[in-house]
Amino acid sequence: MERFVCVHGHFYQPPRENPWLEAVQVEDSAYPYHDWNERITAECYAPNASARILDDAGLIARIVNNYAAISFDFGPTLLAWLERSAPDVYARVIEADRLGGERFSGHGGAMAQAYNHMILPLANARDRHTQVAWGVYDFVHRFGRAPEGMWLPEAAVDMASLDALAQAGIRFTVLSPYQLARVRPVGASAWTEVGPDGADPSQPYRVALPSGRQIAVFLYDGPLSQAIAFGGLLHDGAHLAERLVAGVRAAAAGPRLASVATDGETYGHHHRHGEMALAFALERIEAAGLARVTTYAEHLARLGAPALEAQIRPDSSWSCAHGVERWRADCGCSTGAQPTWTQGWRRALREALDDLRDRVGPRFEAQAGALLADPWRARDAYIEVVLDRSPETVDRFLAAQARTALDPDARVRALKLLELQRHAMLMYTSCGWFFDDIAGLEAVQVLRYAGRVVHLARDLFGVDLEGALLERLAQARGNRPEAPDGRQVYLSSVRPAMVSLTEVGAHVALTELFVDERPGGADGRRVYCYEVTRREPVLERAGGMRLSAGALTVRSAVTLEAADLFYGVAHLGDHNVVGGVRPLAPGETWQALVEGLAEPFRRAHLAELVRAMDRVFGARTYTLADLFRDEQRQVIGRVVAAAEEEAAAAYGQIYEHHAALMRYLAQADAALPAGFAPAAAFVLGQRLRQALGTRPLDLDGILALWAEARSWGVRVDEAGLRYTLERTLDAIAGDLATAPADAGVLAEVGDATRLTARLPLAPDMRALQNAYWAIAWAGPTAVAPAHAAHLAALGPSLGVAVPPLWQALAVHDA
Repeated sequence: MERFVCVHGHFYQPPRENPWLEAVQVEDSAYPYHDWNERITAECYAPNASARILDDAGLIARIVNNYAAISFDFGPTLLAWLERSAPDVYARVIEADRLGGERFSGHGGAMAQAYNHMILPLANARDRHTQVAWGVYDFVHRFGRAPEGMWLPEAAVDMASLDALAQAGIRFTVLSPYQLARVRPVGASAWTEVGPDGADPSQPYRVALPSGRQIAVFLYDGPLSQAIAFGGLLHDGAHLAERLVAGVRAAAAGPRLASVATDGETYGHHHRHGEMALAFALERIEAAGLARVTTYAEHLARLGAPALEAQIRPDSSWSCAHGVERWRADCGCSTGAQPTWTQGWRRALREALDDLRDRVGPRFEAQAGALLADPWRARDAYIEVVLDRSPETVDRFLAAQARTALDPDARVRALKLLELQRHAMLMYTSCGWFFDDIAGLEAVQVLRYAGRVVHLARDLFGVDLEGALLERLAQARGNRPEAPDGRQVYLSSVRPAMVSLTEVGAHVALTELFVDERPGGADGRRVYCYEVTRREPVLERAGGMRLSAGALTVRSAVTLEAADLFYGVAHLGDHNVVGGVRPLAPGETWQALVEGLAEPFRRAHLAELVRAMDRVFGARTYTLADLFRDEQRQVIGRVVAAAEEEAAAAYGQIYEHHAALMRYLAQADAALPAGFAPAAAFVLGQRLRQALGTRPLDLDGILALWAEARSWGVRVDEAGLRYTLERTLDAIAGDLATAPADAGVLAEVGDATRLTARLPLAPDMRALQNAYWAIAWAGPTAVAPAHAAHLAALGPSLGVAVPPLWQALAVHDA
C-alpha cells in the first residue's frame, strides 16, 4: 500500500470594502491593526508564506512557503485585497502554485473558489452560474492556468452546483465524509448506505450528474480535521505528523490518501504558530519516508479515475449539521458566544434580499437589453472589468458586449447596471448569516451591499426599493437593545455609509483645509474609487479662520459617472468646520459664487457668511462628521493636535515637577496619587510611541522610559507600542534587504535585536528574519567576507541559524 497525505487550507475572509468606496475602512475591533484583513494577514497569511522550521537549539533552520506544500484555495475577493494591500504575501501565494506544480507532477496546489462565497444550493440558477464563471476567470487571471478543482463555499453542495462546476471544466471538489448518502464500486449495481461515521475518505468518488457530466469528489478525514482545528493538534508538529500518517487507512491495497481540510486561518490566526507545526509536520513526513505529501489534483491524476462512485446528500455543508439551514433559518447552529441569543433573523434577512434581487432582476434585463446584446452573458463577462478597470479593458468589454457603439451616457448606464448585479451577488456572501446577530460586522456588510443595490436601482430605474426592503428587515429580530431588528441596523449602519458624487466632493473640500492648503493650481486626486480634479481653488485667511472655495469634478472610476461641483468650506477654529457642495447650474460661474462667500469672510462677518452659505447651498451642509471614516480620524487628530499639545504640556509639567516624589513613592511601594498615574501614563506612552517610531532607535532612551513606566506601575498601550515598533522593524528590514553591507543598517539591526530582547513587547520580527535569511543563504558570494562576519554575529540574536561558511568567517574575524 502506498501512503499519501494531503493537507487542504481554505483561506477566506468576507469582503469588507465599503461598497461606495471600494475600500476597507478602519475596524476598531482589529486594533492595533487598521482592519481584520490586515490583522489576519499578519497572524496567518504572511506567516504561512514564510513558515519557520527550528533546529534543536531553537534557531530558525529553514524558512519555507507552506502554500507550496499543500492544497489550498483563496477567496477571490481576499486575493484582490492582498494584491492591493499586501503585495509581497500575494506574490508568495501565486508563486506557491508554480512551485507546487514543480513538486506535484505539474499539478499546482491551488484550487479555485466560487467567487464571493455565496451558498450555491440557495442561489438561483443565474447567480450560481455566474459565481462559478467568475471564480474560474479570477483563478486563470491570477494563477495563469485553468483550475482543476473548485472549493464550494462552506462545502455546501447539491446536484445543480456540482453540474455548474463540471460545466465550467472543473474536475473535482472536496466535501466532508458526511455529505455522501450512498456509495458503490464503479460498475456495481448495489448501493451501500453511508452510516453515521461517514464515507471512507481514503479514495475519491465519481458523481454522475443529471446532465450526463461527471465530477470527482474528495472527502477529508472529519475527526482528524476537527482535531487540527479544535483539538490542539497544532501544539506539536511531530505529533501532527504522526496523526496525519496514522490517518492513512490500511484496509485495502493500492494508493491510500489521508487528507484533512480546515479553514486556512487555523494555521496562525486561530492557533498561534500553527503554521510552524504544519511546516515541521510536512517536512518530517517526507524526510522520514513516512508517506508522500500530495495534492488532490496530483492524486486524481495518479489514480486516473475514481474506482468508487457516490450519491451526495443534497443541500448539505461542512459547517451545519442541518444541511444549509444556517444560512436561512434559526437551525440551532451558532458560535455559542451568546447562549441566549436566537437567530430567527436569518430567514427574514434572506427573504428580504431574495425579494430585492427579484425586484431588480427584470428591470436590469429590460434596461440592459437595450444596451447589451445579452445582459446575462455580459454579467458573466463583467469579471474582466472587475479585475481591471483600465480604460482599455472597459472599451474592449463594451465593444464586445454592446448592441451598438454606446455614447458616454449609455456607457455609464451599462456599467451601473452591471455594478447593480455585482452587488446583488455580493449581498449573499455567506458570512452574513454565519454568526449570531444581525448587527454583527458580517451581516452589516451584506446589508451594505443591499443598500448599494437600492442606491443604484434608484438612479437607474427611478424606483425606491428601500421601503420594501426596510419593511422586510423589520421582521429580522436582533438580540441587542440598540439594534432590535434589521431595519434599525440598516438605518444606523448602512445609510451613513452611502456616498454620492456630491458627498465625495464634500469630503475633498473638507479635507483640503487640513491636508492641502495650496491656494492655487489645478490638481488631480484619487479618493478611493473616485478621480477628483480641482480648478484653481481659492484659500482665504482671516485671523485664525480659513475659507476654501472653488470648483471640482468628481468622476467614479467604477461607473465613469461624473459631476461638476462648486464647494465652499469655512474653518472657524477647533472642530468648527462647515461647508456646502452642490452641482453647478447651467450658466453659473464658480468664480462669482466664490466671491459671494469670500466677501463676508474677509470682513469676518460670520452671520452674513452663514446666510451666504444658506443662499448658495441651501439647508444641506457638511461637517467633520461627514468625512469618510479613515480621513475623519486623521483630520480630527489634526484638529485636536493643539489641544493634545496643551494636555501634553500640562501632564508633562506634572510629570517633571513631581518625578522625584513619584520615584520616592515607588521605592516605598506606595500608590501614586490619583492625578499622578494618568499624567505619567500619558507622558511616558507618548514618548515611548515617538521613540519606537523613530530611526535610528534610541536603545538607552527607550529602555529608560520603559523602566520608568514599570517602576511606577503605570499602564501603557502595549498593543499600540508593539505595532509601532513592528513598523520600524519592517523599515529596517527593507534597508537590510537592499543594503546588507551598510554599516549603519547593520548597527540598527543590532540595536533592534538588543531592544526587543529587553522589552516585554515581543514584536513580530518576521520581516527582519526573512531579510537576514535571504542574505545568509543566498550563497558565499552574496556579501564580502568582512560583512559576512558581521552579519554572522547577528544571527543568534535574530533567532536565525548561521550558515557554516559564515560561522567560519566569524571565527576567523574574531
